[in-house]
Amino acid sequence: MFDQCLYFNTTALARTLEREWTKAFKPFGLTPAQGFMLRAIVEHPGLLQGELADALAISRPTATRTLDGLQKLGLVERWSTDRDGREASIHPTAAAPALMKRIGSMSSEVTKRMRRKLGSAHFDETVSNVRDVRASLE
Repeated sequence: MFDQCLYFNTTALARTLEREWTKAFKPFGLTPAQGFMLRAIVEHPGLLQGELADALAISRPTATRTLDGLQKLGLVERWSTDRDGREASIHPTAAAPALMKRIGSMSSEVTKRMRRKLGSAHFDETVSNVRDVRASLE
C-alpha cells in the first residue's frame, strides 16, 4: 500500500529500530536517546546544550529533558560557562566512561546482529543512503 512512501517506510523502520535499541539499553536503565546522548557527551565533554542538540539533530527542549534524566542518574553535570550565560556546558561524571565502555560492547553486538541480518555491504549502504537523504532534506 505504501511501498513508495518515504515517510511511511522510514517511520516504520524507526519504530523497529527503536524497539531493538530500547531492549538493548534497558539493562543499563537508559533509553536509547539517553544512551546516544551520553556517548556524545563522553566523546565531546564541554558542549553547550544547544550544540549537543544540534549534534544529535533534536530540539533543545528534547535535549533538556534527556539531560535532566542523565543528570538524575548521576551521569552528567551542567557547568556554568563564561561563553554564554543562558546555557551550561555538559560534562560526564566519573561514572559515565565506565558505563559507556559496557554500553559500547552492547552496541557492537546489536550492530553485528543487524549486519548479519542485512549483510555488511547492505547495512553500510543503507546507513549511508539514509544519512545522505536526511542531509539533503534538512
